[in-house]
Amino acid sequence: MENRELTFDDYLAMLRRRLKVILIPALLAPAAGFAVSYFFSAKYTSQSLVLVEGQKVPEGIVQSVVTQDLAERIATLQQQVLSQSRLQPMIERVGLLKPGQNVDDAIETIRGGMTVEPVETDLSEIGSSKKKPSSQGSTVPGFYVNYTSSNAREAQQICNELTSLMLGENLKAREDVARGTTNFLGKQVEETKRNLDDLDGKLAAFKKQYMGQLPGDEDNNLKILMGLNSQLDANTQSLGRAQQDKAYTESLLAQQIAAWKTAQSSSNPQTLQQQLAQLQAQLIDLQARYTADHPDVIKTQADIAQVKKRLDEINHATNDASSGTPDKQFGSEPPEIRQLRFQVHQYEDLIAQATRDQKKLEQQISLYQSRVALSPAIEEQYKQLARDYDNTQKVYQNLLADKSKSDMALNMEQQQEGEQMRLLNPASVPDAPSFPNRLFFAGGGLGAGLALGAGLALWLEFRDKSIRTQADAEAALEMPMLVAMPWIAGTVSQKSNGHFWKRKRQPDSDHENVRV
Repeated sequence: MENRELTFDDYLAMLRRRLKVILIPALLAPAAGFAVSYFFSAKYTSQSLVLVEGQKVPEGIVQSVVTQDLAERIATLQQQVLSQSRLQPMIERVGLLKPGQNVDDAIETIRGGMTVEPVETDLSEIGSSKKKPSSQGSTVPGFYVNYTSSNAREAQQICNELTSLMLGENLKAREDVARGTTNFLGKQVEETKRNLDDLDGKLAAFKKQYMGQLPGDEDNNLKILMGLNSQLDANTQSLGRAQQDKAYTESLLAQQIAAWKTAQSSSNPQTLQQQLAQLQAQLIDLQARYTADHPDVIKTQADIAQVKKRLDEINHATNDASSGTPDKQFGSEPPEIRQLRFQVHQYEDLIAQATRDQKKLEQQISLYQSRVALSPAIEEQYKQLARDYDNTQKVYQNLLADKSKSDMALNMEQQQEGEQMRLLNPASVPDAPSFPNRLFFAGGGLGAGLALGAGLALWLEFRDKSIRTQADAEAALEMPMLVAMPWIAGTVSQKSNGHFWKRKRQPDSDHENVRV
């Protein structure tokens, strides 16, 4: 009925009415499916189990260089084994080529028949709700190698060959990865060593070129500059004092020379000549009046002798002065004048030395001032070189450590102490075919029969236009029910209008309907 909503009782009524329609196909279809399975050729699947064992050396001591996930490596091994370069020698060695079959067809047949199934289990998660990180171990303890063929013996033989190829490829691949890593790290170590030596040479040349201007020398340069400035101040003061002392000594020397010259004016040769002439005239006059024993005559003779002596001394001193010898020139000077001249000479030497020291200090101050002024730029260049050197040195040390670990990992792989794939269960000859699965076919037939019976029952119900209940009558007539009569069990009678009715003696309910 399209015009009313069906209830659960309506569906049960439909099931009771169409039960035969559903059961007959459901019973016949499994038998048909079981019979159809005999029309397919049998396929045999041989299976081997490979166990993945962890490395025997603790990972804390030797870290493996193979970091690829085991499932990915198994898929890679499968692709490598199924390549033509691996399968063609196996086909020729085992003699798998059938008459009239070329190598490419045989390779495609083997590729289509091989499957690899990982054993998914992780015993570490038992009793623990925390999932183990993938980096701490693989959740694949092994895998199955399956091969399906129409011949059981051939399936077992090819399965063993493929398993052996996968185990060999695994050993070779792990060793190749370890060797490749070691070679790569060796080249990186050599290249980094050359860069480190180059930077070391540049750093040494920079230190030699800017010696005394490096970052660590800046404080020392400032201290030296302060000391040089102090020395320059002291030198300037010493030079000033020396100049003052020299001027004062020169003034004293001038005074002494003036006094000495004044004292020497009385000993002038012309004056002495005049005195000698006067004394000689006086002596002649006295000799004319007195005898030779007269005291005035004797005194005048003595004065004449003294004047002559002084004239001789002056002439001798004049000859020594004209010879140009300083010692002789000033030998007749008083000791006071000679001492003052010596002091003036000392002051001149002191002033000259102080002047030279002042120029030297000024040059050094200028040098250290330029060093201090250039220190920031030189410090920046030096820090850049030092930073590059330190970074390269750290990289070099890390590469050396990594290469050492890689060498140990390579030795571990060569000695087969790392992760290994061991054949746990070799492939055996299958006793029963893996295809067709007759129970599967029968179960498929059962499902198909049930679906067919349910479809037929539903189709028949959609085509059925019978009115069976009061709800059907109300939905069909679209009118309300006015009279309801109880269902009475009894004999069937025929009315005058040709309709039959059955009476049931159960007047307990007032709502039983009369079915016409």
